[in-house]
Amino acid sequence: MIVYFSATGNSKYVAERIAAAIDDKAFSIEQDLLVNLLPGEVFGVVTPTYEYTLPVPVKNFLSQLRADISAQHYCFYVGTFGTSTGAASAMANDLMKKNARPFDAMFDIRMPDTWTPMYDLSDLSKVEAINRRADEEIDELIRQIKGRVTGKHMDLTFPRFVGLIGNRLYEQTRRTKNLSVTDACIGCGLCAGKCPAEAIEIRDKHPVWVKEQCVMCLRCLHHCPKFAIQYGNGKKTAKHGQYRNPNVKV
Repeated sequence: MIVYFSATGNSKYVAERIAAAIDDKAFSIEQDLLVNLLPGEVFGVVTPTYEYTLPVPVKNFLSQLRADISAQHYCFYVGTFGTSTGAASAMANDLMKKNARPFDAMFDIRMPDTWTPMYDLSDLSKVEAINRRADEEIDELIRQIKGRVTGKHMDLTFPRFVGLIGNRLYEQTRRTKNLSVTDACIGCGLCAGKCPAEAIEIRDKHPVWVKEQCVMCLRCLHHCPKFAIQYGNGKKTAKHGQYRNPNVKV
């Protein structure tokens, strides 16, 4: 069983490629999941990295995980990232140790960084090159998972305390007052329908954020057909473009 959270498709793509290669299935943690493993079954968690820590849905999922995961099950973590996975893997492992057992192995895959308030995705050739390299990394990842490799196989990780700092930054970042909508909006409702936090309602044919915080996954920004949703003053996000993994739909 492979579980994942994915806003723009990167982690979903990794999870589905792993699942296909080992004749398993991948499930979004946005579903109401029951983790009930068969003897010897694989359990994998695939997640993006936000502010050097875990996205809120992944934290909540692992915090509430109640499953019989024994030594006979191969248990692994994969963090997708653009610059660094920070302390996300350590924090995920802490939650696993508390509620089930530690991961046998931890991996990472570098993919296009979708945090466009900072990173530029407007050069499509560069984005394609990153995804080509990611495919090669996923090939190697699958080989390791099939071999049930153990240990930490990650680059650019940070100590756990960095994750604690990241958590505080993330609390600020994910305030919905940071999001805005331009006059280009056509009121299609796609943003509201796709929001994992159910933080958006359509009122008078325009999105309104009805919660103080959301996941800040930018799924709404990247999926908007008119690119009408922006972060902050919008100057950077408007220039840096939109991104959705070309191999899957979210």
